[in-house]
Amino acid sequence: METNKPQKKKKWFLPLVLSLLLSTLLIFVTVFTSSSSSSSRLYKTRVKNELPHFVESKLKVSATSKDPVPRLAYLISGSKGDGESLKRTLKALYHPRNQYAVHLDLEASAEERMDLAKFVKNEPLFTKLGNVRAVVRANLVTYRGPTMVTNTLHAAAILFKEGGDWDWFINLSASDYPLVTQDDLLHVLSSIPRNLNFIEHTSDIGWKENQRAKPVIIDPGLYSLQKSDVFWVSEKRSVPTAYKLFTGSAWMMLSRPFIEYILWGWDNLPRMVLMYYANFSSSPEGYFHTVICNAEEFRNTTVNHDLHFISWDNPPKQHPHFLIIDDFQRMVDSNAPFARKFGRNVSALDKIDSELLGCNADGFVPGGWFSTQGNANVTVPDYNLKNITTLRPGPGAERLKRLITGLISAEDFHAKQCT
Repeated sequence: METNKPQKKKKWFLPLVLSLLLSTLLIFVTVFTSSSSSSSRLYKTRVKNELPHFVESKLKVSATSKDPVPRLAYLISGSKGDGESLKRTLKALYHPRNQYAVHLDLEASAEERMDLAKFVKNEPLFTKLGNVRAVVRANLVTYRGPTMVTNTLHAAAILFKEGGDWDWFINLSASDYPLVTQDDLLHVLSSIPRNLNFIEHTSDIGWKENQRAKPVIIDPGLYSLQKSDVFWVSEKRSVPTAYKLFTGSAWMMLSRPFIEYILWGWDNLPRMVLMYYANFSSSPEGYFHTVICNAEEFRNTTVNHDLHFISWDNPPKQHPHFLIIDDFQRMVDSNAPFARKFGRNVSALDKIDSELLGCNADGFVPGGWFSTQGNANVTVPDYNLKNITTLRPGPGAERLKRLITGLISAEDFHAKQCT
């Protein structure tokens, strides 16, 4: 009997030992895995918390409008003696959907600037719709100087703040005039992407490198109340290496997203380039071009055309020709929506009014938003405003459509973008 007891004891002892070993192993594995997972989460959290947060990552290019009919924002600027021409251009460009800023610089007399402000305030149509504003704090604008750029940015900022949801910004002068109606223009633009920027440009700056990029100029308009020409300093500078220089026409149609970017400048490029062009001769012919072609978000949105008919010498000189009646057919055949440069009260404008725009007695252009009912002598108090989204495009729309379609459907369209 005594010999059987040790055998029974061995039967339960071995399973007990194995059970203890297995339990210990499971506890060890559980603790190790939990510790490793916790450590991993702690590491990831620490790494995540250490990543820097840049405000630029939260700022994105704004979406374009979904409105079927676009809206335009115009700057029309002038100087001494341009008041009457500016008024005429404004009326020829007017449409209730659009926004307008008009500006006479400080070289114009206080009386002339006041007359323009009174005109805007007292015109019944402008008062009724509130979409025309005179820039009260006039700027001194120096020809060839950066003050032309700052004046454009000033007007764009006003229109961006007060002008509602427009789609494109167009800068014109009192020497410009439309060759199509606003109904024509809005009709054609309603069919194209609203992120496109019409800006003539090239990186082949040629002779401008030595005569504009390297010389350093000072614009007295940045600090003086008396208008005078820019002057050059003796030292020269090298061409930038932080970005590539572009040049082109000073007249353009820029998308709202690009205007927002150039005003906000959330990656600092617009500000850096603006500081560089503060000492660049004829900076309006380079600033916007250089910014848009060095900004990754916008370089593929350019259309290489300024939407103008301009008559130049060959090779071009500093100023274009003044347009006359003899240039009328060439203006029409260009299919461009705008032309420049016109003198004051020239007969060529009368011909454009009668044959292309159909202006009424007040100088406004009929369209879907009002009708003269065939009576050219109808004046402002007789207007019966209709639905301002109703467009009545005419022959000008067909001409403009040929131009725009030809530009954006050309085989070399992308090859001409920022090259």
